[in-house]
Amino acid sequence: MNVLLCSINTLKRLYDISAVEVGQHLYWQIGGFQVHAQVLITSWVVIAILLVSAIIAVRNPQTIPTDGQNFFEYVLEFIRDVSKTQIGEEYGPWVPFIGTMFLFIFVSNWSGALLPWKIIQLPQGELAAPTNDINTTVALALLTSVAYFYAGLSKKGLGYFGKYIQPTPILLPINILEDFTKPLSLSFRLFGNILADELVVVVLVSLVPLVVPIPVMFLGLFTSGIQALIFATLAAAYIGESMEGHH
Repeated sequence: MNVLLCSINTLKRLYDISAVEVGQHLYWQIGGFQVHAQVLITSWVVIAILLVSAIIAVRNPQTIPTDGQNFFEYVLEFIRDVSKTQIGEEYGPWVPFIGTMFLFIFVSNWSGALLPWKIIQLPQGELAAPTNDINTTVALALLTSVAYFYAGLSKKGLGYFGKYIQPTPILLPINILEDFTKPLSLSFRLFGNILADELVVVVLVSLVPLVVPIPVMFLGLFTSGIQALIFATLAAAYIGESMEGHH
């Protein structure tokens, strides 16, 4: 009997940890603005992880790379390949931007899946991956949109806006609408997939024993990485499109 009660209590604690609180946030007042505190906290953790990794990567580079250096060089080469494939030969200046987007989203998604954020109790809301907040994904999408316009204007000047009337001025409203829907699409694609993955795990934990949701959680790690790759690839493709012309 005691064993059964212990097992029930253990499963109840695991269920509480896996729960998702929707619409509840811990707010901070910063300079007259109301911000989501839990998003800032988890974003700072992700940024700290990236900064520490960067410091380790450049601390003592070797001519013959070690295992750790090999890993960081592989990540850099992967990001360069994505940028070059989508942007073209002028990809060099955009590698830091594309790399920042990919690594921030990747580490954010994995931190939400691997770190036990929900063990830390907050007065309101809960800690989760930064990309689990629509404001974060909108900010990343708007940064991509700014980079998209900057790339086109820096390459073509005011002639960049000529693409809106190609191949015919009749398409002007559609071409303008296309540029406004790109950040919207990026934001909702990333936010929707991350939130859906968490909700699937919560539903499975509530319906079946914990043994079944665990493989789904590992699958979530894979899909989280894919979402980071999709976002970075689309961002690079948009930048390449603005530099080359309207397609």
